[in-house]
Amino acid sequence: MSIASWLMPAISQRLLARDRLLKQRARLERKRAARGERHQVLYFHQVDDPYSALTANILEALLARYDVDLVAHVVGPPSDSAAPERERLVAYSRVDAERLARHHGLAFSDPGAQPSAQRVSALTAQLVGACQARRFHEFSGLLCKGLWRDESVVPQGLQSTLPTPATPAEVDAHLAAANALRQRLGHYLGATFYYGGEWYWGIDRLHHLERRLQALGVARPGVQGLMFAPDQDLRDAVPIIHPEPIEFFFSLRSPYSAIVAERVFKLGQLTGAPVRLRYVLPMVMRGLSVPRIKRMYIALDAAREAFERGIPFGRLNDPVGRPTERGLALIPYAERMGEGQRYVLSFLRGVWSEGLDAGSDRGLRTIVERAGLSWPEARHALKEDGWRRVAEENRVAMLDLGLWGVPSFRVGSTAVWGQDRLWAAQEALLSTSAPLESTES
Repeated sequence: MSIASWLMPAISQRLLARDRLLKQRARLERKRAARGERHQVLYFHQVDDPYSALTANILEALLARYDVDLVAHVVGPPSDSAAPERERLVAYSRVDAERLARHHGLAFSDPGAQPSAQRVSALTAQLVGACQARRFHEFSGLLCKGLWRDESVVPQGLQSTLPTPATPAEVDAHLAAANALRQRLGHYLGATFYYGGEWYWGIDRLHHLERRLQALGVARPGVQGLMFAPDQDLRDAVPIIHPEPIEFFFSLRSPYSAIVAERVFKLGQLTGAPVRLRYVLPMVMRGLSVPRIKRMYIALDAAREAFERGIPFGRLNDPVGRPTERGLALIPYAERMGEGQRYVLSFLRGVWSEGLDAGSDRGLRTIVERAGLSWPEARHALKEDGWRRVAEENRVAMLDLGLWGVPSFRVGSTAVWGQDRLWAAQEALLSTSAPLESTES
């Protein structure tokens, strides 16, 4: 075991601990109160980002619920290193935003293409002007709707009240300052909120921010519940007739894969759908870099999401490199023994919540044997390399679906990305097959 493998579990456990997060929040609140400052939420908006368009539409409602100051900033797209498959990201975000809008009763339709550069530039000037006037929340929703519909949706009576568009020089200065602020505070995307040392991405993570604000006592009178409560996937899962298979694309080095795997397998058990393990190599093992701020945000966000769902997480031992290769090499063997899912869960739990070093025989043996597998047989299976071809085939299949990251799921013609989209895979599964109970009537 290397020094890094020995130290990492203890360091990560402390860094990602819930009590540390709560103490950090309390410390920052004391400092804010001592300065006599109001609660201030920063919002970073990317003009041509569909998720930002969705988020802009709920800002007024958010401010109607909480007594906070909202300071908006217009930012550019993520860097190439943070978005290695930019074309796929852009195309998928439109489709996913439409799916998300339909799911939550919001307004967004994928026009099939990005808005023109000319319209984006014009809207950027308008939104920067709105930021300067501190009126971003009043007009951003309507203006963004117009951008994606390729028309103006601002009523005639409000046209004259729009803030004056910023000049090109003002736009350039604003974008540069906003991008730098986002970078300094530790993020890389649009549609993001920042409050008291933490980031919240779009409407998917707004519930974390709302709970925090409610705990601080800044909810306005009569406010109850959450605007977008996290989905309770599996709640409506029932046995169905001839279910479609669930293709589960995952990486052993992906924290989001680690916190969703058990739910995926449970969905298969509840519905009778077979789960196909479509493992891929991690991005960094495929020559793609991941910026530090992206790695840090993902780890902190995964810990927050894991806590939300009661999933053990945080005492990690990064399996990058040899540990992942050894782990992948044993998946075909585990599947032959009928223990593929059990082994994957054991591996992910071991490296993401127990700090096991899968690069060592001691750590991997623990993972193997508690999955009901033979260590001597597993040691022999480690010599096989057919998994490399399968991992590459899975990567190509994932890209062919218009996806590029893990975890991703495919059910029939529906392909979605993200642990927070399992509900969409479940909806697709239940919509393509009849419930088993229907045959008994």
